[in-house]
Amino acid sequence: MKLYYAKGACSLAPHIVAHEAGIPLALERVDTKTHQTEKGRDFYAINPKGYVPALELDDGTVLTEGPVVSQYLADKKPNGLAPANGTLERYRLQELLGYINSEIHKSYSPLFNPASSDDLKADRKAYLAKRYKLIEERLADGRKYLFGDQFTVADAYLFTVTNWSGTVKLDLSAYPKVLAFQKRVAERPAVQAAMKAEGLI
Repeated sequence: MKLYYAKGACSLAPHIVAHEAGIPLALERVDTKTHQTEKGRDFYAINPKGYVPALELDDGTVLTEGPVVSQYLADKKPNGLAPANGTLERYRLQELLGYINSEIHKSYSPLFNPASSDDLKADRKAYLAKRYKLIEERLADGRKYLFGDQFTVADAYLFTVTNWSGTVKLDLSAYPKVLAFQKRVAERPAVQAAMKAEGLI
């Protein structure tokens, strides 16, 4: 299988999941400005949506959308990264993935856009602060990860998008549990391996 990724983008989450699951992936970097891969391929021909991640399966099928790609990889080598399909626990995981996707991930987008006004950026930062409050409360009961002591695909996703906070100067000092979570996840060997492969560390 091959993962099309951009350095430090949301594609880092399934990249981490693959390392956690022990699934070897070929990597092909995508330039998100030119939409060309490092091998000179038109990325739109691979994923018409034009954004990462895209996972090319061994039969040539392409799977997109980070939370879906992460769950697919987790299901390939079940080891706790995602609860079994059809269980309430799996729906709870998907519930949280949806929250991270719509309320946190997408709220960062205007902060990376140079055309965004200062007012819009301030609004998005205030919005994100409210959304991180729920995460802080979830971690306040002594949990190591979002679902307790078990690292899941949701943790990989939250870590990846929250890693952008420094780049966009989002102050998360009011959320010490979130910051401790980031440090804890960053120290996992699989996370280190994925970040090294992408040249992030």
